[in-house]
Amino acid sequence: MDPVRCQWAKGDLNVPYHDREWGVPVHDDRLWFEFLILEGAQAGLSWTTILAKRDRYRAVYDGFDPAVVARYNAARVKKLLEDPGIVRNRLKVESSISNAKAFLEVRKEFGSFDAFIWSFVGGGPKQNAPRALKEVPTRTPESDALSKELKRRGFRFVGTTICYAFMQATGLVNDHTVDCFRFTELGGALR
Repeated sequence: MDPVRCQWAKGDLNVPYHDREWGVPVHDDRLWFEFLILEGAQAGLSWTTILAKRDRYRAVYDGFDPAVVARYNAARVKKLLEDPGIVRNRLKVESSISNAKAFLEVRKEFGSFDAFIWSFVGGGPKQNAPRALKEVPTRTPESDALSKELKRRGFRFVGTTICYAFMQATGLVNDHTVDCFRFTELGGALR
């Protein structure tokens, strides 16, 4: 019998993503940058669409190396906008480059993006205990603060809703529902 999962975890792409990645605490700067770019690309689209394009993103974005992406020029932007394997939105593509530059500045200041980002939840995952999908917020005071600080530092496509999805995906918060098998695996406890 299949384990109980969060209600949204259905389909060939979402189930393995839910079971292996969603809500797992990230501590790798390359992966932080990948999620930052993918969450921004997802704005207005479904996460399933982004998961379907993820491998292509990894290929055309040089493995999400922020130092490489920060050096992309107009010719590279044009090439990216012609690639049907990614979201071909000029603002999103251009923001990925400016976000890479801002990402590198944060890393220079804090030693790592990881050190910076975990400060928004006190250094460890915030454990929530939603009983149903409808109890999961789309924003929180923490995502508001993160969005405001990222924008102040020059990041784009980092509104509070995008930031909260980013926080959920990367394990800054555990929003697996209490009946989901991943809830306790990722440190959740009933209150």
